[in-house]
Amino acid sequence: MSAVSAVATDRAQADAAVVVAWCDELADITAEPGRITRVYLSPEHARVNAVVGGWMRDAGLRTWQDAAGNLHGRVDGSTADARTLLLGSHLDTVVDAGRYDGIVGVLMAIRTVARLTAAGPLPSAVEVIAFSDEEGTRFGKALLGSSAVAGVWDDGWWDLEDGDGTTLRRAFTDFGLDPESVGTAAADPSTLIGYLEAHIEQGPYLDRAGQALGVVTSIASARRFSVEAVGEARHAGGTPYERRHDALLAAAEAALAVEGICRASQHIGTVGTMTVEPGAVNVVPGLARFSVDLRGEFDEGRDRVWDAITAAFDEIAVRRGVAVEPTEVHRAPAVFCAPALMDALRTGIVSTGEAAPPALFSRAGHDAMSLGLVTDVGMLFLRNPDGISHHPDEFVAEADIALGLDALAVAVRTLTERHGTGPDGVS
Repeated sequence: MSAVSAVATDRAQADAAVVVAWCDELADITAEPGRITRVYLSPEHARVNAVVGGWMRDAGLRTWQDAAGNLHGRVDGSTADARTLLLGSHLDTVVDAGRYDGIVGVLMAIRTVARLTAAGPLPSAVEVIAFSDEEGTRFGKALLGSSAVAGVWDDGWWDLEDGDGTTLRRAFTDFGLDPESVGTAAADPSTLIGYLEAHIEQGPYLDRAGQALGVVTSIASARRFSVEAVGEARHAGGTPYERRHDALLAAAEAALAVEGICRASQHIGTVGTMTVEPGAVNVVPGLARFSVDLRGEFDEGRDRVWDAITAAFDEIAVRRGVAVEPTEVHRAPAVFCAPALMDALRTGIVSTGEAAPPALFSRAGHDAMSLGLVTDVGMLFLRNPDGISHHPDEFVAEADIALGLDALAVAVRTLTERHGTGPDGVS
């Protein structure tokens, strides 16, 4: 059965129209007129929390901002010992972003809680979290907000600086937060049922399959590197080719090696930045710096691919008479979604009329990666035509949001009824 036969309820269709209107409204909260840019601990961060907090309260949620700047909205369960199901995603963006990445998941969670609690309290508590810094746009470190909730904040991050030289610690205090209190943002794992996140797919696979919704199986294992190719700057006209140690050409070959090795091994490798010094038209480049972002479904496979890449770097370095020196700047293990949460989401999708929900590996990172350190996680993907994201053209249809709302409501009700109290988890 194709997604064409899936039909959303009237309530979901009405809620989807609200979600789309909200996404449009939040798109106007930006640091750059004409394009969406909303970064951590900025005036726009404060404004978006205020607006979304109002929508949470209108939906019957009790709200607060935690010690890391994340926005929370909560409804309590029907008993005092009821455990908590977390829902959420993020409200920050990359530079010149689309209006749905992260945002649609937060807003869908709010409407889902309002819908389910309209008939009375749920057996367990439900808490919506609008994470404050998934993208890492301002300080170069992703998942800051969800890391605080997961209780894995690293004090070494306080010295991170933005492009203006403002440290993370100073930005905290300027925003009105107390750096010494960041630990209070951590959730108590013993009180949690799990975490569900709805998100647009940042790839084309649902669109290719002609299906509106999918269940995520795991989130990419990732490593990131800063690489320097160190050669020798010399006069472009006076230096024959056999005497050149061209750092830029070595870096260019290295970038092509990343692509070739990753394509052959079915991994994902990207050289996203490159700078050259001295950067003069008549000087052989003596230094090139570039980034490598490496992702895979499994940690072991990712690491084998990196070994192959470094071997290629070594060969290029010897042949061109340069040094190619990578430094690891980020490592994240693969996160596997909990079978029980996947089953609940699958049940929700089937309830919309879709008989065979696709299972998808997420090649992009999400706040669920942090939450997966302390509780079970599950993710619902929504179709994104052509798969483009981190770009103004990203999109999700209102009809697909409606189907996602119906599926999420079934999943939340299933999990809250099954795991409202008691000490055991869901995995």
